[in-house]
Amino acid sequence: MMIWVNGGLRAADAARVSVLDHGLTVGDGIFETVKTVHGRPFALTRHLDRLTRSARGLGLPDPDHDEVRAACAAVLDANPVDMGRLRITYTGGLSPLGSDRGDAGPTLVVAVGETERRPDTTAVITVPWTRNERGAVTGLKTTSYAENVVALAAAREQGASEALFANTVGDLCEGTGSNVFVVLDGRLHTPPVSSGCLAGITRALTVEWTGAHETRLPFDALDRAEEIFVTSSLRDVQAVHRVDGRELPGAPGPVTAKAMRVFEERAAGDIDP
Repeated sequence: MMIWVNGGLRAADAARVSVLDHGLTVGDGIFETVKTVHGRPFALTRHLDRLTRSARGLGLPDPDHDEVRAACAAVLDANPVDMGRLRITYTGGLSPLGSDRGDAGPTLVVAVGETERRPDTTAVITVPWTRNERGAVTGLKTTSYAENVVALAAAREQGASEALFANTVGDLCEGTGSNVFVVLDGRLHTPPVSSGCLAGITRALTVEWTGAHETRLPFDALDRAEEIFVTSSLRDVQAVHRVDGRELPGAPGPVTAKAMRVFEERAAGDIDP
């Protein structure tokens, strides 16, 4: 595997960043995960725009989009895969120990790994921990993912692939790496960004392409929903057939099945919507 590190391709066993990189020592970094199909990244422009928003939220310099695009192209050319997980990581760079950032400049790493199409349905759980809708890094895609690691491990222990969070006021928020949609009385809803959820790329496209309503929802909407699905760059639109111990028979239901079909058709017609 060839990985882009700070200006050039390196073999995986020679790809290095400092142990004093701020992304490692204090989680001072951001990232994007981009689906690739036959060596082409999907919705890369939207991902780069969000990377910049996240950088500004952390006070990092704006990433150079041309440089990141060139890095992505080089990595994909060097590592041909039918379907890939392209990871763009951008950190505070070499810094002193502690929270103060150094002046060496950011670190940029781009890597790709092969992946497979997700199953059409999955199981999820709910967790007792909350998202902070008023936090300093709310809505930023940062590398501080330990909370998600813990919640996802709990999901795996219960035979699920995702864990869903409420926010601090008890509203439905998001998953560890996905956004959530529910069907109530035949209408499709998803929590607004003000809930504290990440403004997912696939979420935004799904809202645009299906007309889903952005609605403040209590967490127990999951108990009443006729259909539930989750979205992310690698899941696209994925139906949920079980939440905790509650089965949703017939998943994917008609609204979800339509959303899956519309997303697949629209995505196939435009690699950078």
